[in-house]
Amino acid sequence: MKTLKVGIMPAEQFRQRVLDIAAGRYKPSPNEPKIWFSSLKSLAEILNENNTRLLSLIEKMKPESLKALAEISGRQPSNLSRTLKTFERYGIVELKKENKLLRPIVKATNFQIEYKSA
Repeated sequence: MKTLKVGIMPAEQFRQRVLDIAAGRYKPSPNEPKIWFSSLKSLAEILNENNTRLLSLIEKMKPESLKALAEISGRQPSNLSRTLKTFERYGIVELKKENKLLRPIVKATNFQIEYKSA
């Protein structure tokens, strides 16, 4: 399973980083995180206990659809859909369209966190 490298950096510092990249003053190295959060709290909202349990469930049970995942997880489909779309945005899960159904596929279960202080 892929390890996803995530970074934590204050928002203002991140904005400056983006401007420096756009202006050509800074070139990120290939081993730097591609996904950044402004605080440990914002990262913890994504990787909370319920969501990490959901990732484990998807990895273990390999549900064929969101409906099947809702049934085995006991979570409401609307809540599940929102969580999975967030995971997809961060590269944690892929929602693969198969026969008019979306099948969740876990892309990362290991996370390496890099913290940049101001």
